[in-house]
Amino acid sequence: MDQYLSMEEVMSQIQNLKEQGHPLNKKKVKQTKPQLLQSALYYFPSWDHALKNSLNIKE
Repeated sequence: MDQYLSMEEVMSQIQNLKEQGHPLNKKKVKQTKPQLLQSALYYFPSWDHALKNSLNIKE
């Protein structure tokens, strides 16, 4: 992978995957969208943090 997606692109792609009903677990995303996962981990400390921030999930 040569370049990371922007933080906005990461968040938008996560939102789109959820809206389309795709699974959001880390293993499945790694298989289907490796650039999304790597970019998310560049901006967020974990995949769970990326999901929570992208989907506005409160703890």
